[in-house]
Amino acid sequence: MKKGTLFSILFIFCLNIFSQQSKDTSVNDIAYGVFKDLEFSKLKYIQKLIDSIGIAAPIADEQIVKHSAFVSSYNATHRQPNYVVHVIPKDILYGTNTRSNDFRKDPLIKQNMSDSVDYWNSGYDRGHMAASADFKWNKKALSESYFYSNIIPQNRGLNHNSWNKLEMQVREWAIDNSELIVITGPILSNNLSKIQQGSFKVSIPDYVYKIVLDYFLPTYKAIAFLYPNKDVPYELEKHVVSIDSIEKLTGIDFFPKLEDSLENRLEAENDLLLFDSTYFKHQKASQFVAKDFGKGKINSTQAKDFIGKEKCVCGKVVSTKFSENGKTNPTYINLDKKYPEQVFTLMIFGQDRENFSYIPEEFLQGKTICVKGKIGEFRGTPQIIADKEKQVEIVKE
Repeated sequence: MKKGTLFSILFIFCLNIFSQQSKDTSVNDIAYGVFKDLEFSKLKYIQKLIDSIGIAAPIADEQIVKHSAFVSSYNATHRQPNYVVHVIPKDILYGTNTRSNDFRKDPLIKQNMSDSVDYWNSGYDRGHMAASADFKWNKKALSESYFYSNIIPQNRGLNHNSWNKLEMQVREWAIDNSELIVITGPILSNNLSKIQQGSFKVSIPDYVYKIVLDYFLPTYKAIAFLYPNKDVPYELEKHVVSIDSIEKLTGIDFFPKLEDSLENRLEAENDLLLFDSTYFKHQKASQFVAKDFGKGKINSTQAKDFIGKEKCVCGKVVSTKFSENGKTNPTYINLDKKYPEQVFTLMIFGQDRENFSYIPEEFLQGKTICVKGKIGEFRGTPQIIADKEKQVEIVKE
């Protein structure tokens, strides 16, 4: 059994104990102790994994700072990280901690540290390299992600749109692959513009990269992505590159502790299908022309205009996922565009799956359907929650 899977099972076990709200204080105390021991063990495991695999070869004048669940190679000249390495565990699925927004100086860096004065009203977002949502499984680790040693000046449009979608996609891959090692950073050079306030020394990178490594059996695989630091379309397939190409741009030798033949193979890979075998199939399915489904019905792209209203939303199911998270166990049915570019989602909670005569994520895949109900919104995406089969109509084509 993979260590990530074992952590997940124990994590769910502890959550179930807490949820019973036992009157026996000693039982709760024991459960709390087990929970804290589990979190401590997981952090130690992640730290060991980063130390043994994730840290790049030494870089001139870098300062390596190690925190609970990430390591930053800090560049005092540019006042931002050369790169940040962290691990996304599978049980991020069960994390409940939310954004802390407590941006602050890294206490382990004593000089040439960027701070809020550099960024305030600068026109640039304080862009996380290791995404804060990647640490929602641990409160302390999430808070530490707001250290400026994990922050770069990032174009606001990129940060909120395409880069956010990339982060969401990598988290999905982590769940699918048990856990992933992720390295993220800016492309730094001597001729970069500076933020014109504060210290006047925070460089504005032209490009940002993300490296993803699955270092677990049965298949070792890797991929990298390079985005310009501007508001560009997500178009994931157009931003796939190899780790070798990132090394040429940065001058950084990544994964030097891997066996040479394995390192050479992984760093040459740039095949998106290794992580998502159906990516191009779903992309083709998502290239749709919004239809008119007739009186009383709207298509998926129109749903955003009817938040809070009872409607019948129609479209083709292009991606599905049953997420056994130990809590609500939701099923996601995306119409016309796949995650993370979904335009409308049908949501079925675990407790309601028994009200369906079929397995929703299997039976509905590829079918055109109409969903009746009140349109809500979750993280900007319109959705309808269905608790009974009669809310879903199969459209004959």
